[in-house]
Amino acid sequence: MNMRARLSILDLAPIARGQTPSESFAASVALAQRAEELGYLRVWYAEHHNMPSIASSATSVLIAHIGAQTSSIRLGSGGVMLPNHSPLTIAEQFGTLEAMYPGRIDLGLGRAPGSDQKTTYALRRDPRAAEAFPRDVLELQAYLAGNSRVPGVDAVPGKGSMVPLYILGSSLFGAQLAGAYGLPYAFAAHFAPDELDAAIAAYRSEFKPSAQLAEPYVIAGVNVSAADSAEAAAAQFQQVRRARAASLFARRLGVSPAEITDEAADELLASGAAGHVDHMLTYSAVGTPREVGDYLDGFLRKTGADELIVVHQAPGIEDRLRSVTLLAEAM
Repeated sequence: MNMRARLSILDLAPIARGQTPSESFAASVALAQRAEELGYLRVWYAEHHNMPSIASSATSVLIAHIGAQTSSIRLGSGGVMLPNHSPLTIAEQFGTLEAMYPGRIDLGLGRAPGSDQKTTYALRRDPRAAEAFPRDVLELQAYLAGNSRVPGVDAVPGKGSMVPLYILGSSLFGAQLAGAYGLPYAFAAHFAPDELDAAIAAYRSEFKPSAQLAEPYVIAGVNVSAADSAEAAAAQFQQVRRARAASLFARRLGVSPAEITDEAADELLASGAAGHVDHMLTYSAVGTPREVGDYLDGFLRKTGADELIVVHQAPGIEDRLRSVTLLAEAM
């Protein structure tokens, strides 16, 4: 394996069947500590709401918890869904994190609500808030730079903290915005593969240098299930496919994902869910360290990414830690 890109982790903070959020957070601490030991650049956490299998809804609180139990690895949001919040609130939250952990905090921003219509109502958000995303990004950036666009209002903490911004996306919109604003761009190929090539090309062609960034910087998301044997990796990935089928189709069946057994998930996959699930998981490196390394080399050649942000997809924390370790060794 001859990867040149930097390597980071997107931790989905999964709540496995029969697990509590407390156990999920303990696993996230262990994962970040292992990643720090092995030289990964950063770990990011994504904002999701009303999802029984994901514990990272209060993203900034989770980052604070992880920060207290690590010392050097960068931590951030991958991402905060800005339409769910006022720019001032996010500037204060991430300004607070930067004051706690100087030089270690990233602020990745997404435009999707990260939830369904009922959850949008419960968050007290206007469904049209996403339309203001370009303006809200500039307002947020100004708070962090100490050049508030709202006269008489500063983010405290936050003012002058210069927390770096990243635009996250899975379509051309985010790519073009990141390019126009001169910000790094992260593409969510780990679950939304369709526009990967077009979005990266659009970002690079639209890029204008900024105070934060002189040249385009691309981060690409990719799934990894690395294990000591190809068979073990395949078995772990089958659990990932089952969990994805359960999360996608549980509501249609009127049950929670945790109530769907492995047998029922296999039936879902066999009866048509496999096409949808496997399409979402298009970019997945599964196998031994050598196999995973070869796959990621090819993915890097395809994307020219400056950094890979990897979702270690094994269901259990011990298997995830092993995957994190094997991938680092493969490099």
